[in-house]
Amino acid sequence: MYGKGLKSLSIATTFALVAALALVFFYAPLDGDQGFIQKIFYLHVPLAITALIGFVVGGVFAIAHLRSGDSRWDAYSYVSIHMSVIFGVAVLITGSIWAKASWGHWWVWDEPTLVSFLIVFLMYATYYPFRYAIEDRDQQARYASVFAIVAGAFVPLNFMAVRMAQSLVHPRVFATTNGGLPGSMMLTFLASLLAIGLLWVTLVKFELTAKSASGQVKRLRRALDAPAPGGRSRVAPEVG
Repeated sequence: MYGKGLKSLSIATTFALVAALALVFFYAPLDGDQGFIQKIFYLHVPLAITALIGFVVGGVFAIAHLRSGDSRWDAYSYVSIHMSVIFGVAVLITGSIWAKASWGHWWVWDEPTLVSFLIVFLMYATYYPFRYAIEDRDQQARYASVFAIVAGAFVPLNFMAVRMAQSLVHPRVFATTNGGLPGSMMLTFLASLLAIGLLWVTLVKFELTAKSASGQVKRLRRALDAPAPGGRSRVAPEVG
């Protein structure tokens, strides 16, 4: 069920990524202040946007799970958060590279944009130990859903902090003196955002498919290992 359409989605994602990379390196002009290193913007910012949206999506799925009790929504929520945490790691890595090249420092603690995203990332990093500290599967899913909803509501504060921050350390790419990005840069950014978004959806769908297949194999093994009528195993041959 989860794997339906995965092949077509993977192909579309591959073409979108190739097109975005071509625009980044061969179409988008060099930034007048930062030069070539500014091109990491087309990776860093889409990753950040996608990760934050993914966290919110995980909260929406968690609401659906609490309302319906359907374990599928819990799986959607878990995988959405899992993939967004991975994207969050990529955001922090690309952001550090960009910071080192532009500012000469890997990290600047007085920059609200950086610190606010780090807080969100660390909050979601506690999702896993919190979830797996609960042994009962039903309670685990319910408590994890509550966590995802509360954390998902907190995520927009990250965006608000960025827009309200007075610090000028972090680049304000969408608020330049010219009113925004030039057309070629905006087109490249939108293409990159689409490609990264498709990548997130593809990876989420792939992980759900893999988990579903793994669950089916485990259920099949339990069924085969269960004693047959008469006390004999369905799999292991009798000895002697």
